[in-house]
Amino acid sequence: MLSSSPAVTTTAHPPQSPETYQIPLNLLSSPRITRRDLFKTLSVCIATPSLSVSIAAPANARGLFQMPPLRLSNRYYLVRAGESDYESLGIINTNPVAKTSVDSGLSEKGKKQTLRAALQLKAMGACDRNCWLWPSITQRAYQAAEIIAAINGISRSYIVPEYSFLDARGLGAYEGKKLESISEVYALDSISMKTKPPPISDGTPNESVADVFVRVTQLMSILETQYSEDTIVIVSPDSDNLSVLQAGIQGLDLRRHSELYFGPGEVRLLDANSIPVYKQPASAVYKCKNPPNCD
Repeated sequence: MLSSSPAVTTTAHPPQSPETYQIPLNLLSSPRITRRDLFKTLSVCIATPSLSVSIAAPANARGLFQMPPLRLSNRYYLVRAGESDYESLGIINTNPVAKTSVDSGLSEKGKKQTLRAALQLKAMGACDRNCWLWPSITQRAYQAAEIIAAINGISRSYIVPEYSFLDARGLGAYEGKKLESISEVYALDSISMKTKPPPISDGTPNESVADVFVRVTQLMSILETQYSEDTIVIVSPDSDNLSVLQAGIQGLDLRRHSELYFGPGEVRLLDANSIPVYKQPASAVYKCKNPPNCD
Protein backbone atom coordinates (compact mmCIF):
# COMPACT_ATOMS: atom_id res chain seq x y z
CA MET A 1 0.00 0.00 0.00
CA LEU A 2 1.51 3.26 -1.07
CA SER A 3 1.39 6.16 1.34
CA SER A 4 0.75 9.52 -0.11
CA SER A 5 3.58 12.00 0.30
CA PRO A 6 2.79 15.07 2.40
CA ALA A 7 2.18 18.19 0.42
CA VAL A 8 5.17 20.49 0.24
CA THR A 9 4.33 24.14 0.50
CA THR A 10 6.78 26.59 -1.02
CA THR A 11 6.82 30.29 -0.41
CA ALA A 12 7.79 32.48 -3.27
CA HIS A 13 10.28 35.22 -2.51
CA PRO A 14 10.75 38.24 -4.70
CA PRO A 15 13.88 37.80 -6.80
CA GLN A 16 16.90 39.85 -5.84
CA SER A 17 17.86 42.52 -8.29
CA PRO A 18 20.88 41.40 -10.32
CA GLU A 19 22.49 44.79 -9.70
CA THR A 20 22.61 44.09 -5.95
CA TYR A 21 25.29 41.44 -6.41
CA GLN A 22 26.91 42.89 -9.50
CA ILE A 23 26.33 39.64 -11.48
CA PRO A 24 26.69 40.04 -15.26
CA LEU A 25 23.30 39.78 -16.98
CA ASN A 26 24.63 37.55 -19.75
CA LEU A 27 25.58 34.98 -17.12
CA LEU A 28 22.04 34.89 -15.75
CA SER A 29 20.65 34.05 -19.19
CA SER A 30 23.31 31.42 -19.89
CA PRO A 31 21.81 27.93 -20.32
CA ARG A 32 24.71 26.29 -18.54
CA ILE A 33 26.67 27.78 -15.63
CA THR A 34 30.08 26.23 -15.06
CA ARG A 35 32.24 26.31 -11.92
CA ARG A 36 34.63 28.70 -13.70
CA ASP A 37 31.70 31.09 -14.27
CA LEU A 38 30.89 31.01 -10.55
CA PHE A 39 34.49 31.81 -9.59
CA LYS A 40 34.52 34.69 -12.05
CA THR A 41 31.28 35.99 -10.57
CA LEU A 42 32.67 35.75 -7.04
CA SER A 43 35.76 37.72 -8.03
CA VAL A 44 33.54 40.42 -9.54
CA CYS A 45 31.53 40.66 -6.34
CA ILE A 46 34.62 40.94 -4.14
CA ALA A 47 36.36 43.46 -6.37
CA THR A 48 33.31 45.70 -6.81
CA PRO A 49 33.66 48.81 -4.59
CA SER A 50 29.90 49.36 -4.51
CA LEU A 51 29.28 46.04 -2.79
CA SER A 52 28.94 46.68 0.95
CA VAL A 53 29.73 43.86 3.32
CA SER A 54 29.31 44.40 7.04
CA ILE A 55 31.48 42.24 9.27
CA ALA A 56 30.73 42.20 12.98
CA ALA A 57 33.72 43.08 15.13
CA PRO A 58 34.78 40.25 17.43
CA ALA A 59 33.59 40.74 20.96
CA ASN A 60 36.09 41.05 23.77
CA ALA A 61 39.25 41.11 21.65
CA ARG A 62 41.46 40.60 24.70
CA GLY A 63 44.63 40.05 22.69
CA LEU A 64 44.71 43.74 21.73
CA PHE A 65 46.40 44.87 24.94
CA GLN A 66 46.98 48.57 25.50
CA MET A 67 48.76 50.51 28.20
CA PRO A 68 47.30 51.57 30.50
CA PRO A 69 44.62 48.85 30.28
CA LEU A 70 40.96 49.43 31.03
CA ARG A 71 41.03 46.31 33.20
CA LEU A 72 43.13 43.24 33.90
CA SER A 73 41.72 39.75 33.48
CA ASN A 74 44.19 38.25 35.96
CA ARG A 75 45.87 39.01 39.26
CA TYR A 76 49.59 39.71 38.94
CA TYR A 77 52.52 39.60 41.33
CA LEU A 78 55.82 41.12 40.24
CA VAL A 79 59.00 39.60 41.62
CA ARG A 80 62.60 40.53 40.99
CA ALA A 81 64.97 37.60 41.36
CA GLY A 82 67.54 37.77 44.14
CA GLU A 83 71.07 39.00 43.67
CA SER A 84 73.12 37.25 40.96
CA ASP A 85 76.77 36.22 41.16
CA TYR A 86 77.67 39.12 38.85
CA GLU A 87 75.71 41.56 41.01
CA SER A 88 77.48 40.27 44.12
CA LEU A 89 80.71 41.38 42.45
CA GLY A 90 79.20 44.78 41.68
CA ILE A 91 79.29 44.20 37.91
CA ILE A 92 76.62 44.99 35.30
CA ASN A 93 75.84 41.92 33.19
CA THR A 94 73.01 42.18 30.67
CA ASN A 95 74.32 40.35 27.61
CA PRO A 96 71.63 37.76 26.71
CA VAL A 97 74.32 35.38 25.45
CA ALA A 98 75.22 34.64 29.08
CA LYS A 99 71.70 34.57 30.50
CA THR A 100 71.62 30.78 30.97
CA SER A 101 75.20 30.63 32.25
CA VAL A 102 75.84 29.37 35.78
CA ASP A 103 77.55 32.70 36.46
CA SER A 104 74.18 34.40 35.89
CA GLY A 105 72.61 32.35 38.69
CA LEU A 106 71.71 33.39 42.21
CA SER A 107 74.47 34.22 44.67
CA GLU A 108 74.24 32.87 48.22
CA LYS A 109 72.77 36.19 49.30
CA GLY A 110 70.43 36.06 46.31
CA LYS A 111 69.11 32.65 47.34
CA LYS A 112 68.22 34.01 50.77
CA GLN A 113 66.54 37.06 49.22
CA THR A 114 64.51 34.79 46.94
CA LEU A 115 63.54 32.55 49.85
CA ARG A 116 62.17 35.60 51.66
CA ALA A 117 60.27 36.56 48.51
CA ALA A 118 58.76 33.06 48.29
CA LEU A 119 57.68 33.23 51.95
CA GLN A 120 56.23 36.70 51.38
CA LEU A 121 54.15 35.38 48.48
CA LYS A 122 52.95 32.58 50.72
CA ALA A 123 52.00 35.04 53.46
CA MET A 124 50.13 37.15 50.87
CA GLY A 125 48.17 34.07 49.78
CA ALA A 126 49.32 34.57 46.20
CA CYS A 127 49.17 30.89 45.28
CA ASP A 128 46.54 29.62 47.71
CA ARG A 129 44.32 28.67 44.77
CA ASN A 130 47.27 27.77 42.57
CA CYS A 131 49.18 30.16 40.33
CA TRP A 132 51.29 30.30 37.19
CA LEU A 133 54.95 31.24 37.43
CA TRP A 134 56.36 33.14 34.44
CA PRO A 135 60.11 33.58 34.92
CA SER A 136 62.68 34.78 32.43
CA ILE A 137 64.84 31.92 31.16
CA THR A 138 67.76 33.88 32.65
CA GLN A 139 69.42 31.60 35.19
CA ARG A 140 68.73 33.60 38.36
CA ALA A 141 65.08 34.25 37.43
CA TYR A 142 64.36 30.59 36.68
CA GLN A 143 66.13 29.51 39.89
CA ALA A 144 63.96 32.00 41.76
CA ALA A 145 60.82 30.51 40.20
CA GLU A 146 61.86 27.02 41.34
CA ILE A 147 62.32 28.27 44.92
CA ILE A 148 58.95 30.04 44.84
CA ALA A 149 57.28 26.89 43.51
CA ALA A 150 58.84 24.69 46.20
CA ILE A 151 57.81 26.99 49.07
CA ASN A 152 54.28 27.52 47.77
CA GLY A 153 53.59 23.91 46.78
CA ILE A 154 53.32 24.66 43.05
CA SER A 155 53.96 21.90 40.52
CA ARG A 156 56.87 22.45 38.15
CA SER A 157 54.39 22.07 35.30
CA TYR A 158 53.08 25.52 36.28
CA ILE A 159 56.45 27.14 35.61
CA VAL A 160 56.38 28.68 32.13
CA PRO A 161 59.83 29.97 31.05
CA GLU A 162 59.82 33.18 29.00
CA TYR A 163 62.60 33.24 26.42
CA SER A 164 62.89 36.89 25.33
CA PHE A 165 60.28 39.36 26.60
CA LEU A 166 61.67 39.24 30.16
CA ASP A 167 65.38 39.46 29.33
CA ALA A 168 67.27 41.92 31.50
CA ARG A 169 67.40 45.34 29.88
CA GLY A 170 70.44 45.54 27.60
CA LEU A 171 72.67 48.39 28.76
CA GLY A 172 75.10 48.50 25.84
CA ALA A 173 78.45 50.11 26.68
CA TYR A 174 77.68 49.92 30.40
CA GLU A 175 78.19 46.15 30.21
CA GLY A 176 80.95 45.12 32.64
CA LYS A 177 80.94 48.46 34.47
CA LYS A 178 80.16 48.96 38.15
CA LEU A 179 76.54 48.66 39.25
CA GLU A 180 76.60 52.27 40.42
CA SER A 181 76.86 53.33 36.77
CA ILE A 182 73.20 52.47 36.26
CA SER A 183 72.34 55.85 37.79
CA GLU A 184 73.76 57.41 34.60
CA VAL A 185 71.34 55.31 32.55
CA TYR A 186 68.42 56.46 34.67
CA ALA A 187 69.51 60.08 34.19
CA LEU A 188 69.21 59.53 30.42
CA ASP A 189 65.83 57.83 30.91
CA SER A 190 64.50 60.91 32.73
CA ILE A 191 65.14 63.05 29.64
CA SER A 192 63.49 60.83 27.05
CA MET A 193 62.04 57.33 27.01
CA LYS A 194 63.64 56.86 23.58
CA THR A 195 67.23 57.55 24.67
CA LYS A 196 69.42 54.48 24.35
CA PRO A 197 72.63 53.75 26.29
CA PRO A 198 75.77 53.96 24.11
CA PRO A 199 76.20 50.84 21.91
CA ILE A 200 78.91 48.21 22.26
CA SER A 201 80.30 45.65 19.82
CA ASP A 202 80.08 42.52 22.02
CA GLY A 203 76.44 41.82 21.15
CA THR A 204 74.89 43.39 24.24
CA PRO A 205 71.72 45.28 23.23
CA ASN A 206 71.43 48.96 24.12
CA GLU A 207 67.76 49.34 24.97
CA SER A 208 65.77 52.46 25.67
CA VAL A 209 62.81 52.58 28.04
CA ALA A 210 60.59 52.51 24.94
CA ASP A 211 62.22 49.22 23.85
CA VAL A 212 61.54 47.64 27.24
CA PHE A 213 57.99 49.01 27.15
CA VAL A 214 57.33 47.21 23.85
CA ARG A 215 58.61 43.91 25.29
CA VAL A 216 56.55 43.99 28.49
CA THR A 217 53.45 45.09 26.56
CA GLN A 218 53.87 42.04 24.31
CA LEU A 219 54.23 39.87 27.40
CA MET A 220 51.03 41.24 28.93
CA SER A 221 49.19 40.73 25.65
CA ILE A 222 50.10 37.04 25.78
CA LEU A 223 49.15 36.64 29.44
CA GLU A 224 45.84 38.50 29.13
CA THR A 225 44.93 36.40 26.09
CA GLN A 226 46.04 33.02 27.43
CA TYR A 227 44.63 33.26 30.95
CA SER A 228 41.48 34.54 32.62
CA GLU A 229 40.85 35.05 36.34
CA ASP A 230 44.15 33.36 37.19
CA THR A 231 47.05 34.41 39.39
CA ILE A 232 50.35 34.95 37.59
CA VAL A 233 53.72 35.58 39.21
CA ILE A 234 56.13 37.35 36.85
CA VAL A 235 59.78 36.79 37.79
CA SER A 236 62.28 39.18 36.22
CA PRO A 237 66.10 39.12 36.42
CA ASP A 238 66.26 42.92 36.77
CA SER A 239 64.27 45.90 37.98
CA ASP A 240 63.66 47.75 34.71
CA ASN A 241 61.26 45.18 33.21
CA LEU A 242 59.07 45.43 36.30
CA SER A 243 59.30 49.18 36.92
CA VAL A 244 58.46 49.95 33.27
CA LEU A 245 55.61 47.41 33.37
CA GLN A 246 54.18 48.87 36.58
CA ALA A 247 54.47 52.44 35.27
CA GLY A 248 52.75 51.41 32.04
CA ILE A 249 49.91 49.55 33.78
CA GLN A 250 49.28 52.49 36.10
CA GLY A 251 49.56 55.13 33.37
CA LEU A 252 52.58 56.87 34.84
CA ASP A 253 55.33 58.78 33.07
CA LEU A 254 57.72 56.10 31.76
CA ARG A 255 60.65 58.51 32.06
CA ARG A 256 60.25 58.20 35.83
CA HIS A 257 60.12 54.41 35.96
CA SER A 258 63.26 54.30 38.13
CA GLU A 259 61.21 55.77 40.98
CA LEU A 260 59.46 52.39 41.03
CA TYR A 261 62.80 50.57 41.35
CA PHE A 262 62.64 46.91 42.49
CA GLY A 263 65.36 45.71 44.82
CA PRO A 264 66.66 42.12 44.56
CA GLY A 265 64.01 39.74 45.89
CA GLU A 266 61.29 42.41 46.07
CA VAL A 267 57.63 41.41 45.64
CA ARG A 268 54.68 43.61 44.69
CA LEU A 269 51.03 42.95 43.98
CA LEU A 270 49.99 44.71 40.78
CA ASP A 271 46.44 45.97 41.12
CA ALA A 272 44.46 49.19 41.33
CA ASN A 273 45.16 49.54 45.04
CA SER A 274 48.93 49.39 44.56
CA ILE A 275 49.14 52.66 42.60
CA PRO A 276 51.70 54.83 44.40
CA VAL A 277 51.20 58.50 45.18
CA TYR A 278 52.15 60.29 41.98
CA LYS A 279 52.67 64.03 41.82
CA GLN A 280 53.65 65.83 38.64
CA PRO A 281 56.68 68.01 39.44
CA ALA A 282 56.56 71.69 38.59
CA SER A 283 59.00 71.30 35.75
CA ALA A 284 58.72 71.50 31.98
CA VAL A 285 61.10 68.55 31.76
CA TYR A 286 58.37 66.19 33.00
CA LYS A 287 55.46 67.73 31.14
CA CYS A 288 53.49 64.84 29.69
CA LYS A 289 50.16 65.07 27.90
CA ASN A 290 49.70 61.37 27.21
CA PRO A 291 51.19 59.15 29.95
CA PRO A 292 52.77 56.61 29.89
CA ASN A 293 53.93 57.63 26.39
CA CYS A 294 55.96 60.62 27.43
CA ASP A 295 58.84 62.09 25.51
